[in-house]
Amino acid sequence: MIRGPIGKPTAAGDGLQPAGPAIDIAFERGLLGGRLFATDSNQATHAGGQNNSSRVVVVNPITGSVTPFITNLPTGDHPSEQLAFKDGWIYWSQGSTTNSGVVGLDNGNGTNQSDIPCQDIVLSDNLFDSGNGQLTSGYSPFNTQNPGGTVKAFFNSFTGQVRQGVCDGAILRAQLNNSNNIQAFSWGYRNPYAIRFAPLDHALSGGLLAGEDGPDERGARPSNGAPEVLSIARQNPDGSPDYHGWPDRYGFLPTSQAVFNPLGGPSDDLCVPDPNNPPTLCTPASLAQILTEDVPIRDVLAFPPQSITSPIAIEAADSSFTGIDFVPDVFVTGPVKPGAALYSLEGDFGFSPANASAPTNPPAPAQEVGHEVKLINFNQLPGTPLALEIQRFAHNSTFEQAFPDGLRGFNRPTNVRFGPDGCAYVVDYGAVRDNGQSDPASRWLDPADAPLVQFPGTGVIWKICPM
Repeated sequence: MIRGPIGKPTAAGDGLQPAGPAIDIAFERGLLGGRLFATDSNQATHAGGQNNSSRVVVVNPITGSVTPFITNLPTGDHPSEQLAFKDGWIYWSQGSTTNSGVVGLDNGNGTNQSDIPCQDIVLSDNLFDSGNGQLTSGYSPFNTQNPGGTVKAFFNSFTGQVRQGVCDGAILRAQLNNSNNIQAFSWGYRNPYAIRFAPLDHALSGGLLAGEDGPDERGARPSNGAPEVLSIARQNPDGSPDYHGWPDRYGFLPTSQAVFNPLGGPSDDLCVPDPNNPPTLCTPASLAQILTEDVPIRDVLAFPPQSITSPIAIEAADSSFTGIDFVPDVFVTGPVKPGAALYSLEGDFGFSPANASAPTNPPAPAQEVGHEVKLINFNQLPGTPLALEIQRFAHNSTFEQAFPDGLRGFNRPTNVRFGPDGCAYVVDYGAVRDNGQSDPASRWLDPADAPLVQFPGTGVIWKICPM
């Protein structure tokens, strides 16, 4: 062991928060160093009531001490996540506090805070049913009805206050020399988890590339098949954030499109569990209620707060963007072209049936998606539109996570970053069990176990170098 652990929680409360997660670390000047920043929270994997616990902190890499930089950031389904730096600003992805804009039983049994808009919004008249007479409007606390109501920009229903610049489903930024100057940079995402600035001489001209994770089949507004999305995030010329369409648009399409209709599953609020009724595992009566009330998916907003910025590409549903980095020149070889990027896909969490198959002829049975690293080559010749070529780069031979088949390989890649040696480092969270809708072999069955909890000792860092 060289040094560590760094930032370990202490009784005095001067470390990282004990329930976690601490998601990202980054030096403010990249490989040149400077202060070491991190994001943390007390989210505790969707535990109830850990509201406003997310932070951006400074970690002393020698002593391990932790100094808060920005505190009381939204926390629910997603906390404060990845970091990026540019021109004296620190940027971070701030995921939505809910799955689809509505607080449901999947959000800490309804105790987690509602989403915070980055602009004034007008709600639709729709109410979303969690059963037992519990009806909830979007951007509202659980079992609170506000049909047609207006929610002001940056209004936090948990505190009842407006805090300028702090919202969720967004990419936020703050000045490195003034942490009180917080701005919404881009919003209208469910979870813009993976963020990275392109080089200035790149086809993206230094733009911020964001990998967004789409909604799951769960909660009071369930959906199925919503894609993961790759977008360019930017502020509007007037300093307001651009808008990317969530919660009423998934990828290029409105959520009311039939392709997103829920199938019914054990994580839907209206599902009454019935293990003897596969594949939904809901009683026939509750399944019928889901397909009646939640099909088609109804809008959260009365209308978009501004024009919607479309994505530049989409990924398979449930594949889960977790990291993006642009390749250095020394990594350019074979299929990797100058200006390329690698991105990691953690894989699904078993909320929906498997939705992909290996590229074979005839097609193989449906399998999980993700659990891999992909390559994007960019091309933008003068006078031509931006073109992306995406292909698999590093993956398991089975095209699924390794542990159900007893293999040594990727389980859940959660980040990819290039080091000063020109090699790519892939962080693999390790093996976990889940709801098992896509792969029954990974289903959480043991009452002494729990879903989405790591098998001890299975996390690993992979190193990929050019030949």
